[in-house]
Amino acid sequence: MPKMKTRRSVAKRFRKTASGKLRMAHAYRGHLLTGKNRNRKRRLRRSDFASRADEKRIGVLLPYR
Repeated sequence: MPKMKTRRSVAKRFRKTASGKLRMAHAYRGHLLTGKNRNRKRRLRRSDFASRADEKRIGVLLPYR
């Protein structure tokens, strides 16, 4: 049986924590930041966790993580 390939695009966006959750960065922080208020930009700086519903689908794309 050949090795399963990891989706590199997904591997760059998600990190698995010690408890098994998937940590990710927020969207909407790349550009057009002048229209967003200070509190919103500060909240977007922090990382977030992928939803439980998406974890199974993302896990298939990251077989060795």
